[in-house]
Amino acid sequence: MSREQRGPNEKLGAVLALAGISNAGLARRVNDLGAQRGLTLRYDKTSVARWVSKGMVPQGAAPHLIAAAIGQKLGRPVPLHEIGLADADPAPEVGLAFPRDVNQAVRSATELYRLDLAGRRAGTGGIWQSLAGSFAVSAYATPASRWLITPADSSVARDVHLVEESGAPLKVGHSDVQKLREAAEDARRWDSKYGGGDWRSSMVPECLRVEAAPLLLGSYSDEVGRALFGASAELTRLAGWMAFDTGQQEAAQRYYIQALRLARAAADVPLGGYVLASMSLQATYRGFGDEGVDLAQAALERNRGLATARTMSFFRLVEARAHARAGDAQAAGAALKAAEGWLERSREGDHDPSWLGFYSYDRFAADAAECYRDLKAPRQVRRFTEQALSKPTEEFVRSHGLRLVVSAVAELESGNLDAACAQGVRAVEVAGRISSARTTEYVKDLLHRLEPYGDEPRVVELRERARPLLMTPA
Repeated sequence: MSREQRGPNEKLGAVLALAGISNAGLARRVNDLGAQRGLTLRYDKTSVARWVSKGMVPQGAAPHLIAAAIGQKLGRPVPLHEIGLADADPAPEVGLAFPRDVNQAVRSATELYRLDLAGRRAGTGGIWQSLAGSFAVSAYATPASRWLITPADSSVARDVHLVEESGAPLKVGHSDVQKLREAAEDARRWDSKYGGGDWRSSMVPECLRVEAAPLLLGSYSDEVGRALFGASAELTRLAGWMAFDTGQQEAAQRYYIQALRLARAAADVPLGGYVLASMSLQATYRGFGDEGVDLAQAALERNRGLATARTMSFFRLVEARAHARAGDAQAAGAALKAAEGWLERSREGDHDPSWLGFYSYDRFAADAAECYRDLKAPRQVRRFTEQALSKPTEEFVRSHGLRLVVSAVAELESGNLDAACAQGVRAVEVAGRISSARTTEYVKDLLHRLEPYGDEPRVVELRERARPLLMTPA
């Protein structure tokens, strides 16, 4: 379905020419992006010609997919107004801003929280389905640079006269903040054990809307406000991490940007670094190794002399992951050595942040194995994977499943088909117990690597065991 505009859409035509995309090429890209979100679209070159020459506006998710398709070719975000489709829906801009003013930052974050739940209630995937494929790593450039320049606001006290909600303003106290921190702790535990798609984990966006948003819009002193922004930043980062784990990259990106802005308001530099590390892992996972390095190094730069040894170790580990994805073996090795050195310096009595509770030598070994997997060094992958799997735990089920897949890949590249399939079977068993699109993608990658051995009984058995997992929507 389309609706008529007045006259040709010259803006869309001009941007298509700038990007060097033909009508048929744009139609194909839009259809492909739609398929990634479960949408069956059948646009062709004639459809695009109507959009350009007659100014017709496609309905539903199509305008956002058009912007995303062109943005991928140009290597930057493309807002709807640039292609003459701004009237379609203003939602794509929500969550991408990193305001300098703290009150604007509150509006930006709470607007994102409310929009997400509205989509969920509609039962259609809401804004995240319409933003299919709109992840753009360049959207992280401004947030990262502004955080580096000014990692803390001068004051975040919110006076009663600034409260915009109707009726009596909410007076926020430390007990309110503690409830948010407890919610974050519960969410971290459920996410690690059951995956980001588990229904208990998916309550985080609702907690942000129902609990955090009214508090952020309330009245508070500078001291309480800093704590409130910190707790809200933790929850917002968690919402981003869970979206990332379930394959909603565009939602994750917006949550991460808002989490970084809230961490700045909290004057919590280590937490801001943690958000940047999460951004780095997402960029690396999406294939942007160089940008992942930049984000990890931004986390490191501001935390020198501030963060604990364990925290610095994790940041260097994230940097190593990005270097490895970028193919820089020397830089990856140096970052891994530094990460291990920082970890050895950490002590039991260090005041590590609560959000770092997952990080131990097991996690270091698991990520080191993934670094060497990307660098195609199976011997090193096997060595670190053995260490990572030496202490399986029910607390970090998803992590255990990912490690099993990495181990299977290492065995396969070492010529051990039996061991690869055995580890693959174990990984599928774990993956079937959680809701994690990322884990499913790892299993798919393993099966793809096993295609040359497709007729082997062990491979056939593994494929059959994985079938229910691959048929389950992420």
